[in-house]
Amino acid sequence: MTHAEHPHNTDLQIRSFQNADAEAVAALVTDGVRGHWTYRAEQFKESDQPQRRRMVAVGTGQVIATANFVPFGDAAPDALRLDFAGDGDTFTPLYLALLAALPTRFTRLLGVTREDFSEKMQFYAAAGFRNAYQSWGAHLDLAQFDFEAYRPLEEKLFLAGYEIEMLSASDADWDAFYALHEAGTRDAPRNPVTTPDHLSSADLRAMIEREERAFVARHKGEIVALTRLTLGLKKGRGPEVESEFTTTHPAHRAKGLATLLKAHALAWAKAQGYQSAGTGGTVLNLPMLRVNTRLGYVVERMWVTWEYLIR
Repeated sequence: MTHAEHPHNTDLQIRSFQNADAEAVAALVTDGVRGHWTYRAEQFKESDQPQRRRMVAVGTGQVIATANFVPFGDAAPDALRLDFAGDGDTFTPLYLALLAALPTRFTRLLGVTREDFSEKMQFYAAAGFRNAYQSWGAHLDLAQFDFEAYRPLEEKLFLAGYEIEMLSASDADWDAFYALHEAGTRDAPRNPVTTPDHLSSADLRAMIEREERAFVARHKGEIVALTRLTLGLKKGRGPEVESEFTTTHPAHRAKGLATLLKAHALAWAKAQGYQSAGTGGTVLNLPMLRVNTRLGYVVERMWVTWEYLIR
């Protein structure tokens, strides 16, 4: 156990996470993202892997902050993701304790936070991190969504040979869907936060069957655009759909297909009783940002990825 000075608590202790801290850490992390996601105690466990380490700050007998690093993943295999939650005054001693045990094979640290999470923004800026990437999130109140506004676009595209439908289950449809999904994933603008994990054909199909709905645009029978919705609940918003991925074949872009496709998906979600829709992406993907603006999404505070080069 290491000890650190704290401006408000001279008895502050910085130590490794223990399983008994799980409930307190879950509450701190949930509060740290302002309830944007809800974390449960069972998601936090002690680890003996050197590339996964969590520390806690204990003051007056209780856990008041936490920090951890884990491998960022395939989107940035050379990076560790660094996260903080709780009392911002403890972030520096927590960070120093983590630095003392950094695995050697990683070359940079990435910290992700929203621009209005001031305690984290201030820490990363003061600690010498670089504001490297920006992403946006947006939400739409489905009660205010009216598909009739997109009827003229639907009629125009129908006359040009385009039709929208929910993805069918046939093997031929699936092969075409997955091929377009892979092509769209390769050419979409991205940053480490918005780069999806690669999914095999079987894994993607299982995910859609388990928790999603997918919609496609066809041109003379051929799938030329697609969008995926995850179905679920969002704290404070009730039943919500999340737009996971949308792409259009390059030969069919700039016609309004993505807008119409997502409008159909949102109309379906509204008819099924969903109350809101969420989406997001990198600021580099301006075409999709424009599509979501046309659909009535309200852009929220920006997500910032801070970067620190270890060597």
